[in-house]
Amino acid sequence: MDLFRRSRIPAGVDPKRIPPGQTLTAPDRWPLLHFGPVPQTDIKTWSLKVFGEVENPITLSYDEVRALPRKEIVADIHCVTAWSRLGDTWQGVAIQEILQRVKPTSAAKYVMAHCEYGYTTSLPLPVLDDDDVLLCYGWNGSDLTPEHGWPLRLLVPKKYFWKSAKWLRGLEFMAKNRLGFWEQRGYHDDADPWQETRYW
Repeated sequence: MDLFRRSRIPAGVDPKRIPPGQTLTAPDRWPLLHFGPVPQTDIKTWSLKVFGEVENPITLSYDEVRALPRKEIVADIHCVTAWSRLGDTWQGVAIQEILQRVKPTSAAKYVMAHCEYGYTTSLPLPVLDDDDVLLCYGWNGSDLTPEHGWPLRLLVPKKYFWKSAKWLRGLEFMAKNRLGFWEQRGYHDDADPWQETRYW
């Protein structure tokens, strides 16, 4: 079975929604790409830590994350390996809910996402603080599967999808940027699908 099977642009879809170099994956395909195994998460001990250049560091249980105000968005996603999906519905917590609680200091310029198995990726704070960025736990009306990032992943639709880090465990607010896992291995830190900043 070809998980990367491509689809022609469906009737009624504006081709301008598809960045250069991308093709649509088939509607029934969401390709799986990750480094290392899928975590075996014990949700009773799972937590999300938000720390660094913030006034109020917090640690949240999964129940506490799910108790935060829920936001739903419709967004397209674009993988650096050249597939895209359009118009999926995502559920989670708006990043602003977290920012309001932790209050980044004036020194905070970047945020590092820390995930299971030591995976990391970073974003400038103004990129993270956007209306379509979620701490995401749901996709098209159901919880994410473990393979796709359950219990929590970052969702940053305007960037290549590796920036939407799976199996999120922490957000570290930083004064200076540090390159994350794939960025240290040749992926471009900018990760802009519309500029095709795929690799250094």
